Amino acid sequence: MTVQQPRIVFLDAATYGDVSLQRFIDTWDCTVHQVTNPDETAQRLSGYSIAVTNKVVIDKNVLSSSAARDLKLIAVAATGTDIIDRVEASRRGVNVCNVPGYATQSVAQFTMALILELSTRAASYSVAVKNDQWKNSPVFSLFTYPSLELSGKKLGIIGYGSIGRAVAQMARAFGMEVLVAARPGAEGPTAKDRVPINQLLSEADLVSLHCPLTPETRNLINRQSLSLMKPTAFLVNTARGALVDEAALIEALRKKRIAAAAVDVISKEPPPANHPVILAAKELDNLIVTPHTAWSAREARERLLKEVEENIAAFLHGRDRNRVA
Repeated sequence: MTVQQPRIVFLDAATYGDVSLQRFIDTWDCTVHQVTNPDETAQRLSGYSIAVTNKVVIDKNVLSSSAARDLKLIAVAATGTDIIDRVEASRRGVNVCNVPGYATQSVAQFTMALILELSTRAASYSVAVKNDQWKNSPVFSLFTYPSLELSGKKLGIIGYGSIGRAVAQMARAFGMEVLVAARPGAEGPTAKDRVPINQLLSEADLVSLHCPLTPETRNLINRQSLSLMKPTAFLVNTARGALVDEAALIEALRKKRIAAAAVDVISKEPPPANHPVILAAKELDNLIVTPHTAWSAREARERLLKEVEENIAAFLHGRDRNRVA
């Protein structure tokens, strides 16, 4: 399928930060919206053959609306495509493409930053200095927060794509032993280089999530799985918020069933003021929350838009590139 004179709409350009869209504007007929609310999505697709979205949901209701009748391609400016009803898109002849691998290094190093923060509490000590706790210390150091060495600890990785592999490589450089979980929901025998997920949860000193959000992985970390983890274990999630049963995690942290957690993603983003994870982060000193920023190194955002551009160009020349539906 080719589109001779494409009209392209960007639904949430604010998510790319300060990376310019000028090359798109210079090449094609583009309309750029910084933010699109759910009740604006269908209307903003009207008359456009290509939509670019990072987090704006394009579901069955949107796709079945008369406003989407000209739509031929949804270019997802992300790796995950759970915001798109791919079944409905295929049924209506709308191609969907994504951008795999663009943020591997960014997410992996941010994951390691969270692991290091949980292990060293460097940021907390920085705050302590600003609050004059060091100045008022009777000795030359502070021991307010527990610190531990990563060398010799076991890191359990759930989701062993490009990001999971990059995290494993970095962790090994710190002397960690890496355990890789069998694919959640996979049938048949476990591969020799993988371990059953329950075994990983029970053995790991730190568990890091890097799997996509699917029906099999939704609430993968729940009350039962948390009960398998060591009371000294850490949990890190830089993948998708819905991988974790948030109520169960908060309870486990509050009751010290696990030692600590660091999450860069939650169930509702941006969160309302009364989101339970945000409220818990204000209360608990063993929960670190960052604002879905692991992916956002400038180099990653530049790669992302370059890949989106190439996906669109390929589609316009009748070629599939990174097509997922």
